[in-house]
This record gives sequence, structure tokens and C-alpha cells, in this order.
Amino acid sequence: MKLLSSILFLSMISSPALIFDFNKNSNTENWRIVDDGVMGGLSAGNFALNEEGHGRFWGEISLENNGGFSSLRYDFDELSTVGFSKLKLRVKGDGKNYQVRIKHNSRDYYSYIYTFSTKTEWQTVEVDLKDMRPSFRGRFLDMDNFDKDSIEELTFLIANKKEERFELLIDKIELE
Repeated sequence: MKLLSSILFLSMISSPALIFDFNKNSNTENWRIVDDGVMGGLSAGNFALNEEGHGRFWGEISLENNGGFSSLRYDFDELSTVGFSKLKLRVKGDGKNYQVRIKHNSRDYYSYIYTFSTKTEWQTVEVDLKDMRPSFRGRFLDMDNFDKDSIEELTFLIANKKEERFELLIDKIELE
């Protein structure tokens, strides 16, 4: 009996934990755009479900008024990271670089970030949680990389220090 319980426990912790799976009926009310307008910038990001039901984050980055970023944030109830070592993203991009950011506590001033390059076809991006570095306003902090036992916010951000149009499609986000 003890062996069976151990096997069931191990199979539970080795199964992916879904953070969000986009489809035509997805409730996206906890997703929101935060642009550089909070600092006077003029970038304009948008978010909606596309015809296939994927999350579509698109817009235009402006460097005017010290701008230069757009982000898509998702707030959710605390999700345990115990037993998981990776963040998996299924995305389709435009060949540009994006950051994925997580917060242990949504009230923290800093995020743990990882930059990834996109392709113009669907790809799975796997991020080791331990490789996510603490950052605040574009500067890395003198703190340990992610080593927390839970998360409650996830963000996609584009900030390539140039004026550009962008589009990122998001299919699924999970812990593995």
C-alpha cells in the first residue's frame, strides 16, 4: 500500500500543472495589458483571443517619451511550484525576443525573468525555473534566482529598445 501511495504521489508531481490553456471559450478577464504609458510612453499593446482561440498579444512599441515596452500580465491564485522545475510555453511569434516573467507574490516589486526568441511557427519554449533571474525595471538584482515554492503572476513583455510592431500567439502555459 505504501508503494502504491508513493507511485501515485510521484505520478501526480511529474504531471504538468496547467497555468493557462487558451481556446475559443477561455475566460481572459485576468489578463491585462500594461504598457509604458504608466511612465509617459506611447507604446500600444492589445490582447484578444484570435479565431482559433489562441491568446493574441500584439501592438506597436514606441520609444517616444522614454517609452519602449508593452506587457501582457496574468494574475491568478497562488500555484505551487513544488515538484516542478520548468515553465513550458507553447507560442508562435514574429522572430522577435520576448521576456516571460513570473512573480512569487504579485505585490513584489521585482519579477523573475527569462528572455526567449520566437519563431514564425509554433514552438515549445522550456525555461528552467532556477534560471529565471530577479529584475526590476530592466536591471538585474543582487538576489538569488527563482527558488520559491509558488507563483501568482505571469507576464509576457517585449522591450527590444527599438520601435517595432509585434505579435505573439500563446497556446498553452504550464509547469513541468
